[in-house]
Amino acid sequence: MRTAVALIAAASLALSLAACSPASNQSTNDTASADCTTTKSGAISDAVKVEGDFGTAPKVTVDGPLTLSTTERTVVIEGDGAVATDGAEITVDFQLLNATTGEVVTSTEYKKGEEAALAVDDELFLSGLVKTIQCSTVGSRVVGVIPPADSWGEGNTEQASQVGSEVDDALVFVVDIVGITPPLEVVDYKDLENAPKVTFADDGEPTVTIPETDPPVVTEIGLISKGDGEVVGKNADVSVHYRGINWNTGEIFDESYARGEPTDFNTGGVVPGFGAAIEGQTVGSRLVAIIAPKDGYGSAGNGEAIGGTDTLVFVIEIVSVK
Repeated sequence: MRTAVALIAAASLALSLAACSPASNQSTNDTASADCTTTKSGAISDAVKVEGDFGTAPKVTVDGPLTLSTTERTVVIEGDGAVATDGAEITVDFQLLNATTGEVVTSTEYKKGEEAALAVDDELFLSGLVKTIQCSTVGSRVVGVIPPADSWGEGNTEQASQVGSEVDDALVFVVDIVGITPPLEVVDYKDLENAPKVTFADDGEPTVTIPETDPPVVTEIGLISKGDGEVVGKNADVSVHYRGINWNTGEIFDESYARGEPTDFNTGGVVPGFGAAIEGQTVGSRLVAIIAPKDGYGSAGNGEAIGGTDTLVFVIEIVSVK
């Protein structure tokens, strides 16, 4: 079975449900935040039986098939931590169940340090999942019952089948809000300690020298030079030149320079550290991103070139915004 995050991310990015989902049924939740609106609970979400302590795999009983037209959200355990507001990046443990059969179709392992990273952003994740986690507090366990309109949408049989569902099956999402990840910040390259040395040839191609030290344990992003072009927005379509190097092996694993032309992509469709390095920056800027595993390919790595504990170094030049 594919990993839990890969299943959710692959389906959500392929579908981009934000544009076609109906508006949520929302109400203010004063225990979360005066400025945050939460999806209402209902008889269906209240009826899902969830047993177990926060941070442990729950026992979930679904008296299916469940059918509904809008997402319902019930708080099972109320935490008192920070609030997951719009755009927040959060770490979670979860089970995703088929609301017709009651079977778990994917889940995290409920192991400390191996939580899934999600975002309160329905352009990146299925809108019903976002409605469930939105405005939840750290330490909370929340149940969302999600209709097809807030998940796969009409006709997306292939995406539904990736998590063992039919396109007209509702989903049950039981999620523990473990933490909120502060946004990655971009600092002046000169302020980074023990950063790779980066120089550029006359034709713009970089040379990168990895220091003989351990990589930083958290992602660091340094601005080498600031361009004077357009600002890159969130989930923007961009064209960039880049070189990717594995800090641990010193090997180049991917680049555009060798291909002789920049690469086009959406900043929401790349590893989180790479996207964070570009969003908010200006066209013409050059940056170095030192990406810790959790902001890269995670514990699974990516093929033989990138192990699950490898730190990645990207030198990036933003060429244009599409």
